[in-house]
Amino acid sequence: MVLLYQDKGIFLYGFNYKLGSIQRDLNQLQTERLLLGEPEALSALGYQYNFGVGRSETLLNLATDPLSRALQRAGEPRALVFQHCYAESAVVHYDANETDIAARNRYFPGEIMRELQLDHLPYFCSFASGCAGFMSLLGVAGGLLTSSSEEGPTICVMADHMPPGVPYNMLVERILGSDHSSAFVVGREQCGYQLLAIDYYSTTRTRVPFVEIVKRTVQMIEALAKNLELDLAASDVTVHYPNIFPETWKMVTRYLRNPRVEHVLDGMAERAHCMASDSVISLAKFHRGQEGRIHIAVNYGVGLHLAVCVLKEKAKIDRLLQQD
Repeated sequence: MVLLYQDKGIFLYGFNYKLGSIQRDLNQLQTERLLLGEPEALSALGYQYNFGVGRSETLLNLATDPLSRALQRAGEPRALVFQHCYAESAVVHYDANETDIAARNRYFPGEIMRELQLDHLPYFCSFASGCAGFMSLLGVAGGLLTSSSEEGPTICVMADHMPPGVPYNMLVERILGSDHSSAFVVGREQCGYQLLAIDYYSTTRTRVPFVEIVKRTVQMIEALAKNLELDLAASDVTVHYPNIFPETWKMVTRYLRNPRVEHVLDGMAERAHCMASDSVISLAKFHRGQEGRIHIAVNYGVGLHLAVCVLKEKAKIDRLLQQD
């Protein structure tokens, strides 16, 4: 599914994120029985540490800071869009003995919006797109901007933490995750990045060969460039990948056959895979104020959800605000 926005005047800015307060190395994770396999398998891929929520920390605590900062930047938003990679993250813990359905209906968006006194705003939430959620947020936010007569930007929020006692890694895929939250603004102000296009592919297969991921990613990037009439070979291009499958993304970059492509796989050793927030962190970090530079963000969600978006850098951006 290809979505084109080059004439819609949609921009991404106000990037903020926060990770869990506890940093663990691979041996600590194994000692605490939070790994499925051996540390050596993850270390060979480049992982060294991850971040998790502390005992006194909740996902609501984690997400409040990035969302508050995005609200300050947005002014008067028209709506909020939330995304979680884990279905468990979409619901705040409730008493299993509670018989009042209204008291059990503690969805994450409603809880954090009440805390920040945002009861008057409409909100949307999804989790089925997994780690490709950055793109699903863009699709919803872009639709709101282009189809609504109301003014004001949309705020996109991502937040996930592993349920207590559940390992942080995936054994077969060899992915190490971190607890994370992030938020950014999608609006009309001409700063940050202009959204040009999205290509989104999904399948219900549970296993997809890496060679297919490589082939499809290259095809999707080239197809978007053709739709946008971009000559990638003659352009400076930065490609942002999620913090998983480093050898797979190296092959994608190689098959693009452009010596001016900057390959970005950022912070994999230090913060592991922050799911849908990987794109937020990377895009904020690698914005250089270089007007017109092309950025391509690649998302992968187990399932398979494979998504690519093309962005054009604007000279103006807010600096990333992170609370340690």
